[in-house]
Amino acid sequence: MKRLAACTILIWVALNASGTPAVTARRANGQTPPPRTQLPSTDGKLNIIAFGAHPDDCDQRAGGTAAKYAALGHRVRFVAVTNGDAGHQTEGGGALAARRRAEAQEAGRRIGIEYVVLDNHDGELLPSLAVRDQIIRQIRLWNADLVLAPRPNDYHPDHRYTGMVVQDAAYMVVVPNIAPDTPALRKNPVFMYFEDGFQKPHPFGPDVAVSIDDVIEKKINMMDAHVSQMYEWLPWVAGTLETVPKDPTERRRWLRETRAGQPTSAVRAMLIKWYGPEKGSAVRHAEAFEICEYGTRPNEAMIRKLFPFLPNASNP
Repeated sequence: MKRLAACTILIWVALNASGTPAVTARRANGQTPPPRTQLPSTDGKLNIIAFGAHPDDCDQRAGGTAAKYAALGHRVRFVAVTNGDAGHQTEGGGALAARRRAEAQEAGRRIGIEYVVLDNHDGELLPSLAVRDQIIRQIRLWNADLVLAPRPNDYHPDHRYTGMVVQDAAYMVVVPNIAPDTPALRKNPVFMYFEDGFQKPHPFGPDVAVSIDDVIEKKINMMDAHVSQMYEWLPWVAGTLETVPKDPTERRRWLRETRAGQPTSAVRAMLIKWYGPEKGSAVRHAEAFEICEYGTRPNEAMIRKLFPFLPNASNP
């Protein structure tokens, strides 16, 4: 038995000394192993990635902010963590997933951003290691500076678990041995939450508020691409399907009236902080974000760098 244990230890040492077969082959062929880490982008452009549980979620919470980034030439990617194959009253399965993927891609095209739909089933999302690795890979492949996602407090389990897996990825994106098929980030991005109206265990506390008055039509146009949701499923769930106009122009006007929204008192306070009393009090449409403590914690200077459309500190 002692001899067997000694042989086992020797074999283990030999395997670890020689490396994996793939690494050994690359060394033998004189190839350089792929990088295990990557540095932040240096071209002056920001890399913004937002995660929603379903196609259309990111649009509602950050569509206006995304349009502002895109207009300045920054790189934005929306990721739907599920394919939305359950979100309809008469359709479902693969056909609905294909329809919603096409809607998402059209929405992204309308404001000039990328839109990715992962192939996890709607209504069945769990905060598993496999899903966490999907999130980690997306953040790394985008070399993200800023990550946006829902808080893990929500009526829908897919929303809650999307927030949870993004939280769980917040540190792991810098660990090379986790999801080693993608180079780890050398710097943890800033993570922020979308605004929501839930009060328990604690309400949303905005740290940044962005005026989207100048891009509200772009946001509505983006949401308008999600026909299956904005004009069919969501009104059906709310019991208001009969109020949706049939004419596309009237329907879009109805969407603006029902979905544009007004800033809450907490968001208004942040608008005044970042835009000054006069401008901040006049904003009609805004999107707000709360800092997640698990990522890099930005100071005011970093926030202004990450949100370059905020007014200059000396001239709000």
